[in-house]
Amino acid sequence: MTQTPAARRRFIKTAAATTAGAGAMAMPMISTAQTVSLRFQSTWPAKDIFHEYAQDFAKKVNDMAGGRLKIEVLPSGSVVPAFQLLDAVNKGTLDGGHGVVAYHYGKNNALALWGSGPAFGMDPNMVLAWHNYGGGKALLAEVYAALNIDVVSFLYGPMPTQPLGWFKKPVSKPEDLKGLKFRTVGLAVDVFKELGAAVNPLPGGEIVPALDRGLIDAAEFNNASSDRVLGFPDVVKNCMLQSFHQSGEQFEILFNKAKYDGLPAELKSVIDYAVQAASADMSWKAIERNSADYGELKKAGVKFYKTPDSVLRAQLAAWDKVTAAKAAENPLFKKVLDSQKAFAQRAGGWQNDYTVDFKMAWNHYFRAAPGKKA
Repeated sequence: MTQTPAARRRFIKTAAATTAGAGAMAMPMISTAQTVSLRFQSTWPAKDIFHEYAQDFAKKVNDMAGGRLKIEVLPSGSVVPAFQLLDAVNKGTLDGGHGVVAYHYGKNNALALWGSGPAFGMDPNMVLAWHNYGGGKALLAEVYAALNIDVVSFLYGPMPTQPLGWFKKPVSKPEDLKGLKFRTVGLAVDVFKELGAAVNPLPGGEIVPALDRGLIDAAEFNNASSDRVLGFPDVVKNCMLQSFHQSGEQFEILFNKAKYDGLPAELKSVIDYAVQAASADMSWKAIERNSADYGELKKAGVKFYKTPDSVLRAQLAAWDKVTAAKAAENPLFKKVLDSQKAFAQRAGGWQNDYTVDFKMAWNHYFRAAPGKKA
């Protein structure tokens, strides 16, 4: 049979349509949903490594979301001051933010327990373990609910132990803190007040200028990388290492609840796994950068001193007094404290029994005994 030109054209068109349909069925469905853009702000200056950590988290979300979700992170003060972040996210002025829970302790002092104090001997990673598996997450949600704060909170990023701080004169005994104008935050404010200091809880970007102008005598912020870039060594040359005032802190990523609830389930999963990935990545980056910057601070003439044991014991005694008073006044504070203590007794006992003394091995290789070359 012969076909007319019109018939041939109809046949080719039908065949092409059939082939295209079969191809579409064989290919996976690709979402063409519009990109959701979220505006975040950190509580950190743009030059601080902490702001870099916030950007690292956002990049992980953006990369994994495949263009469907984009988080932009602005530095502290771009929209609101650092200490107003929680309110801004709650009200929807910001879609989210990056900071620390202790910055909100003025709303309910129980919030400072996620970072301030010795945490019953838990290191920061153990505090995160308590938060995620020991009941802390539900307790944080309970505290926020009691405050009518409508946010979704993710804790991540165990911070290295923070120094006692930067001092014009090294501290040799607890009495040296009496009358000292000192900067710290969270429940550490109450602890240093108990030790006799006059405390001013300044945000990060205001500390060094205040120290330079003599408005404060001493201050702590966080770590070698942050302290170096914020300019501490330009105004003070003595840094006291080791402290219990913030030895178990971590970061907080906040989302406005309405914005978060409006996301599809797969994007919520992306956020969840990005938090976990960013937590590990931040821990590794902190070791690399903090150790390198510690060396640079030494080269710049900064003198580092170990905080005397007498000061550390005085901190623990002051912490016990402060927390006993807060627990008596605030049932939620007591509830969080009791939960931490129960977890720390079990998990800390396990860790202390199982963990070898790494300092012994480091000293064996790098700190020579008298008369022996390293």
